[in-house]
Amino acid sequence: MATRSSVSSRNDGHTTEELEGIARELRRDAIEVIYQAGSGHPGGSLSEMDILVALYFDVLRHDSVDPKWPDRDRFILSKGHACPGLYVVLAKRGYFPREELWGFRKTGAMLQGHAHPGTPGVEMNSGSLGQGLSFAVGTALAARLSEKTYKVYALLGDGECDEGQVWEAAMSASHYGLSNLIAIIDRNRIQNDRFTDDVMKLEPLASKWRAFGWRVLEVDGHNIGQVRDALRQAGRTRNRPTMVLARTTKGRGVGMMENNPDFHGRAPTKEEYDEAMKELS
Repeated sequence: MATRSSVSSRNDGHTTEELEGIARELRRDAIEVIYQAGSGHPGGSLSEMDILVALYFDVLRHDSVDPKWPDRDRFILSKGHACPGLYVVLAKRGYFPREELWGFRKTGAMLQGHAHPGTPGVEMNSGSLGQGLSFAVGTALAARLSEKTYKVYALLGDGECDEGQVWEAAMSASHYGLSNLIAIIDRNRIQNDRFTDDVMKLEPLASKWRAFGWRVLEVDGHNIGQVRDALRQAGRTRNRPTMVLARTTKGRGVGMMENNPDFHGRAPTKEEYDEAMKELS
């Protein structure tokens, strides 16, 4: 009888170099998806990519053949507008045919502009920011009540931390000692069309999470080895939730998009697309 460790969606033992190659390939796919649709959010999709690759190719216990496997780890994309990054990862892992990517944001297609559970591998509807961590807290509590061992991972944007609901969820997670909850902040310092400091100063962000009773691990969000090690370490935490604060660059991998608020929610032009694909080749 086959065991879960034999299915293709479990950890395949990739080296760090292999994971970096996968991330580069999937950055190309994310740009392609957004360019073909003529709309989408390239900046955040690129900044989160190394985190998603570390999760789906090394850390998460999941099964693309059986996306609703009751013992799977849950991944919650709270910053749902960056769904192109998640979609290309899910396609690479076999959750749906790669051809579905080219229907992104088209009427009636599986892959819409925000993630939703109609897509295999997606756990939560996303839209308004600030809700994903609350959903993750409830999911982690459900695991405890049902005596399940799965872990819950939630990826938040840094601008999203302006939302009061995030901090209500943070306080709740700590109160209940949810050691099966690991949150990650994509700290790319840009929200919408400006820098986060221009909207609401977040620092000292790590100290704030510690004050709410969380274990905090700070990493370079583009160093897949660091991200992977922090996520594994978080999985061994006891009696409290863990926040992985990942320092990233919005638009990572494409020079014109890096640290550029203009590419928060704008598809590249033909010239920009050509340049991006050349850089990522």
